[in-house]
Amino acid sequence: MGAPVAVVLTSLILLLGAGVWVGFSLMGVGLISLTVFRDMPAATFLAFDLWNSLNTPELVALPLFVLMGEILFHTRLSESLFRGLTPWLGGVPGRLLHVNVVGCTLFAAVSGSSAATTATIGRMTLAELKARGYDENLAMGSLCGAGTLGFLIPPSIILILYGVLSETSIIDLFVAGIVPGALLAVAYMVYIAARTMLKPGLVPDDQVVSSWPDRLRAIADLGPIFGLIIVIIGSMYAGIASPSEAATVGVAGALVLAGIQRALSRETLSLALFGAIKTCSMIGLIVGGALFLSKAMAFLGLPQAVAGAIGGLDLSPFALILLLTLFYIVLGCVIDGLSAIVMTLALVLPLVSGAGFDQVWFGIFLVIVVEMSQITPPVGFNLFVVQGLTGAPISRIAAASLPFFLIMVAMVIVIVLVPDLVTFLPRSMG
Repeated sequence: MGAPVAVVLTSLILLLGAGVWVGFSLMGVGLISLTVFRDMPAATFLAFDLWNSLNTPELVALPLFVLMGEILFHTRLSESLFRGLTPWLGGVPGRLLHVNVVGCTLFAAVSGSSAATTATIGRMTLAELKARGYDENLAMGSLCGAGTLGFLIPPSIILILYGVLSETSIIDLFVAGIVPGALLAVAYMVYIAARTMLKPGLVPDDQVVSSWPDRLRAIADLGPIFGLIIVIIGSMYAGIASPSEAATVGVAGALVLAGIQRALSRETLSLALFGAIKTCSMIGLIVGGALFLSKAMAFLGLPQAVAGAIGGLDLSPFALILLLTLFYIVLGCVIDGLSAIVMTLALVLPLVSGAGFDQVWFGIFLVIVVEMSQITPPVGFNLFVVQGLTGAPISRIAAASLPFFLIMVAMVIVIVLVPDLVTFLPRSMG
């Protein structure tokens, strides 16, 4: 098996290094491997496989959730969130810095995208926090860290893809992401509170504690997003709607919300549609290439060979998870998280299943590890988003994000030691 492995790795490195798109690189590696080592019409096989792989009911929810997020991106939802959260967070240590975390947590529940969550909340909060005198580094770091929650909190686009690729229940994955996502958000807020209490100069002196009538009035600004979350997530958990049906309801709700805010015009709708088309085309190309490559590797027997080689190392389950954590952190430094998952899942999943790990648990573990890649240079998408909003150097933004990266590392350790934090809810609802 040494020759096929060498051809696959060499071809992939050369194609990616030459700047070929990830999806085309994966297809190219599959074509080269089958042409060299198997006497079969690889191009015909690719054509049939792309159609069959991408024409599945499970993937219908993905473009709908993407479209919903794009519509909400062009509304004034972030402004409403800032107004609604300010009276509630003004008296908490760290004050309005928590708007980044809570705002990203709420928007993640109706977006499913890490980059969209970071960009939407950051457009409103970063300039406002800087104008009010909050520490810019802590504001940028908290936004980068909290923006990754778009991957974990349902409806997560990356969890949908993992569910399709691993043949795992998408609803179980969505349910499993709730507790870890909430714990991460709370951990971020605890860190911000502790940091600002130890160094009060990070926040301005003009503390304003809002009255209860102000807080109650602010609920009106939070009502739309809470309503959308309840409709989307609640309908799936109650068994009323499938993920695809809930996504359809979410798109309709986003359109209604945009209409109420008078943000629904031909221009914004066109921007949302084209944005969704570009995102879904990118994801579809990567997923199609990854699925084809996984089938090509199966024809060559590579998954079994790699599993056998790692099995020969006689690693304990925890040593295997440690190895995979380090592997994905390093991989995330040079390739985006989505690509990392779809490229490696065919090889990795048999290993973790053989070690006795639950596939739902591993999906959440994998998403948290991949979240780290969103804030690790040089290919951290959230770093680029925040750089586009602030103009700050990537190195400065990455340094500001480091504490939140370490919090995610701690979260991985927690769910490895206490896996029931992930599996309890899906098991109880099943």
